Amino acid sequence: MAGGAQHIQAEAGERYEVFHTDCPARDVVGHVTSRWGVWVLISLRSNDLRFYELRESIQGISEKMLAQTLRALVQDGLVWREVEPTTPPQVTYGLTEFGRDVGEPLTELFDRITRRLSPRNAG
Repeated sequence: MAGGAQHIQAEAGERYEVFHTDCPARDVVGHVTSRWGVWVLISLRSNDLRFYELRESIQGISEKMLAQTLRALVQDGLVWREVEPTTPPQVTYGLTEFGRDVGEPLTELFDRITRRLSPRNAG
């Protein structure tokens, strides 16, 4: 996780300039709110999952997009990745403390939306 955006902290009392194009928080927000980032964080909210389990839990995502999304979320420090030295390697993903903190309001938003949908609109 070294080099992840969560390690770049503003001085006490200072805030990131989130509207500036060079703000590192913008990249993290972009990865979290990407088409697949939200679903990865929500899928990992309860359990650590292997790559194939994540792929099966998020219908419509390709292996390529899942790999790209996970790579970005790991780099941002939201998701951890563990490789078991087996043949073939088994890779497990889970939320870091930062990922749980960021994912909590997303889960609440998802739950609020699904509670308000009529049964015929629910997925």
